[in-house]
Amino acid sequence: MKLKKTRILALILLLLANVYVWRFIFKVSEGDNLVVIFFDVGQGDAIFIETPEGHQILIDGGPSEKKILEKLAKVIPFWDKEIDLVVLTHPDADHLTGLNAVLQRYRVENIVWTGFQKETETFRQWERNVEEERKEGARVFLMRRGERIKAGRAEFLVFYPFQGFKEEFAGRESNDSSLVLKLIFGNKKFLFPGDISKKVEFWLLTATDFPEDLSADVLKIPHHGSRNSSSREFLLSVNPQFAVIFCGKNNQFGFPSGEVLQALGDFGINILRTDEDGEIKFISDGKKLAVEKIR
Repeated sequence: MKLKKTRILALILLLLANVYVWRFIFKVSEGDNLVVIFFDVGQGDAIFIETPEGHQILIDGGPSEKKILEKLAKVIPFWDKEIDLVVLTHPDADHLTGLNAVLQRYRVENIVWTGFQKETETFRQWERNVEEERKEGARVFLMRRGERIKAGRAEFLVFYPFQGFKEEFAGRESNDSSLVLKLIFGNKKFLFPGDISKKVEFWLLTATDFPEDLSADVLKIPHHGSRNSSSREFLLSVNPQFAVIFCGKNNQFGFPSGEVLQALGDFGINILRTDEDGEIKFISDGKKLAVEKIR
């Protein structure tokens, strides 16, 4: 019996040793860099971010609960059941559905969204899940223009919704309630505008109350490359090196539109698409930017 206990103890110690080695390898695998991954989740958005300090952030969850959990399992160790920040840009199913599974599977420290509501069961499930996370200690924030989120050396700046935003500003179209966030890390910037239309793009271009402009090295193209978004004026103002388009292969909407692709090409912007390139991973030390396509 004593020998058996000794063997069991040795096995436990070996397993623990492997876990700590794995944790060490995982945390330093990207060095001192920021990692931003645009998950290939089909026709929807899901962006995973890890800061050099190990803060894990998820912006939107795509249209499939199963798919987002599979994606997260590849970048978060199995024993790690916490995510520092979950962001919902707006409550359309292709952005929200996967987040319901994430809130049920992981303990989330902070939840950020606009408060814009939608009469769907998927949204009602979101409200229930957020309330459960709140009871477990999560902090929930309804963000507005000018507010900031610090995550170690990385920082998010909220461009939209404006202060005083009400649901009627967006009308019945929840796309125009989307959070517009800029991620700043050193000299590198990422702009995440959700699914905003040209109407909100115009508001952002003409607003004069903000010290930070729209410029970014990487732009997540609004609304999957719809012709109703990504005006030439908006693209010129952002002036990105890379444009990332979330779209499902052979999707029924015909995204991205030829009009948007033409504009991106005219401006010499490098186009990356999840339907053609798979997952798109950016790594930055705050000075340089590397990109990797993962099929």
